[in-house]
Amino acid sequence: MRVGLTYDLRDDYLAEGCGEEETAEFDSPETIRALVDALAALGHQPEAIGHARALAARLAAGERWDLVFNIAEGLHGFGREGLVPALLDAYQVPYVFSDPMVMGLTLHKAMAKRVVRDCGVPTADFRLVESAEDVAGIDLAYPLFAKPVAEGTGKGIAPASKVRTAGELATVCRELLIRFRQPVLVETFLPGREFTVGIIGSGARAQALGVLEVTLRSDAEPEAYGYINKEHYDRFVDYRLEKGPLARHVAEVALASWRALGCHDGGRVDLRLDAHGTAHFLEVNPLAGLHPVRSDLPILARQLGMSYRELIARIMDAALGRLGMNEGTRRGAVPSVA
Repeated sequence: MRVGLTYDLRDDYLAEGCGEEETAEFDSPETIRALVDALAALGHQPEAIGHARALAARLAAGERWDLVFNIAEGLHGFGREGLVPALLDAYQVPYVFSDPMVMGLTLHKAMAKRVVRDCGVPTADFRLVESAEDVAGIDLAYPLFAKPVAEGTGKGIAPASKVRTAGELATVCRELLIRFRQPVLVETFLPGREFTVGIIGSGARAQALGVLEVTLRSDAEPEAYGYINKEHYDRFVDYRLEKGPLARHVAEVALASWRALGCHDGGRVDLRLDAHGTAHFLEVNPLAGLHPVRSDLPILARQLGMSYRELIARIMDAALGRLGMNEGTRRGAVPSVA
């Protein structure tokens, strides 16, 4: 099968003058090589396409692929992650991962929280700050947590994100509004343990790959799995598989979130426990990072004893089954999180 690969290469944007944090979600050459190698090993014919502009030019020129493996994040606007899927829909080219509606919904964390809350999934109470004047209307009990409403890879998250007073909240919101030029999500701070759950599949067939606890070391930036801690995960973060009843509970909340939002094929759901030990939805990543060494989903797969190629195989099987392009290769059941 001829499989196109769409992505945003970080080096390209850095060369255009974009900053390190601005491009934190974009991919490295190592990720692209790993994906090409994995897809080739699975018997496909991978072909690098690149970003949305490159895809648009090639589609307009008449090029087509049997399937596109899309990990392009985009750079501008709330619809940036939906741009490539929308282009592929317009030309009726099937693709791996979620559709434009899901991409736009999940990028905007407040919109995603409204949907999962309406579907009965626990999520911390929240407000949206769209201007500095909105801070005066925040009626939630402190401490609170503030972050950009539509960023990933921990951008805009630091120790100052946890605020204990109205003055601190006003300062943090003002800085984030200026720096990221987008609303700020303000939510009740959840004091418990933090987890990320890998998901494979769609709808009723979606399964939790495993539950990974994220623990910050003593010399990490405290309270937040933010940009600095993620960029230097090998120095500041420990990852540990969770098993047993707690893992099952966390996985159930993650799956309910994934299904409520309509996500496809593979990704991650981030959750945190409240003071009573109940898992709450934080956000979902329908375009989870796939760097073979440093990204959370491959880290989880390794701790389960699963190779990178097997992880990509499971994602491909889920996509091909959803699209009716095969019946899956039945590579074995997803490991239990028990």
